[in-house]
Amino acid sequence: MQVFWFIPTHGDSRYLGTGEGARQVDHAYLAQVAQAADNLGYEGVLIPTGRSCEDPWVVAASLLPVTRRLKFLVAVRPGLHQPSLAARMAATFDRLSGGRLLINLVTGGDRAELEGDGVFLDHAARYEQSAEFIRIWREVLARSHAGETFDFEGRHLSVRGAKLLYPPLQRPHPPVYFGGSSEAAHALAAEQVDAYLTWGEPPAEVARKVADVRRRAAAHGRTVRFGIRLHVIVRDTEDAAWRAAEELISRLDDATVARAQAAFAKMDSEGQRRMAALHAGGSRRTRAELEISPNLWAGVGLVRGGAGTALVGDPKTVAARLQEYAELGLDTFVLSGYPHLEEAYRFAELVFPLLPLGVRERLSGPAASGPFGEVVANDSLPRVSQS
Repeated sequence: MQVFWFIPTHGDSRYLGTGEGARQVDHAYLAQVAQAADNLGYEGVLIPTGRSCEDPWVVAASLLPVTRRLKFLVAVRPGLHQPSLAARMAATFDRLSGGRLLINLVTGGDRAELEGDGVFLDHAARYEQSAEFIRIWREVLARSHAGETFDFEGRHLSVRGAKLLYPPLQRPHPPVYFGGSSEAAHALAAEQVDAYLTWGEPPAEVARKVADVRRRAAAHGRTVRFGIRLHVIVRDTEDAAWRAAEELISRLDDATVARAQAAFAKMDSEGQRRMAALHAGGSRRTRAELEISPNLWAGVGLVRGGAGTALVGDPKTVAARLQEYAELGLDTFVLSGYPHLEEAYRFAELVFPLLPLGVRERLSGPAASGPFGEVVANDSLPRVSQS
């Protein structure tokens, strides 16, 4: 089981949908979150992409010197990047980081944002372009190890004599992650990517996605890894966790929710449509309505695009829910929580000990102290509760 955290380049707060309790996000804060994830033993971090975010490549590069083992899941955007240039960027980052790059292939689902960036393709054409893009990207990087060139002529993208002089450290290329819920997305995942990520839907729905992508991949003679993108709200008790979930959306008003849902409704993303359906376009607001599966809460999606669900509960319950997803074939869990610095610590301290992770073993170098807490009465180490 690999657990990733999240770098909040689009902002951070104690409450969703309001400036109250908002936190200044600057490089020092992003470095704090990245260093926390690195020191705590998270496998890597996802850096979001889009016009609401700082540029992920610049952010990731800036965090390399302040981290040691942390991997960075960074987006490439067909239509915004050209595949050969994206391959050079990936190879450079991979070499300079010592092999810490992971690639997030993003086709985009917000038509207004895409058109603002000069992309006017419809949903089907974007997936065609993405398939051509990632094929060129993969071949250019893979062939760079032998100094070979690559020719390709497609409907949307073409290259002639594409060549990369300096190959990446990872062979044949940094792993490619990808998420999407449409048939076109599943077809692309099955044919070309290394790991398929789903947003947090109930286990039965996730199982159907996994089965479909796995079946399609087998038809190509391939295997694909699987993962999930979730928020987490973990507290010492169930009641405290659900109170924290309610507190997270306690400053929301109807107008803010309606404005957000109207914007999401204009997108042509099947994944976003599925997220919106979980809370009926914002009409479901009580805990009973938003708990769409045991401990899976759709409240985040009232105003946040993309991943809109959170696992809510005490440590043992959340660990058990993660294990349920793992039993479906998922091995990668990309998590986040508000505020991201404190929640990175909270999840690692409360849940990591309950998961099949070699987290402590992966941390290199002697620790100054612990993990054992504060010495009792200047004399003895505290005991760990066995309850």
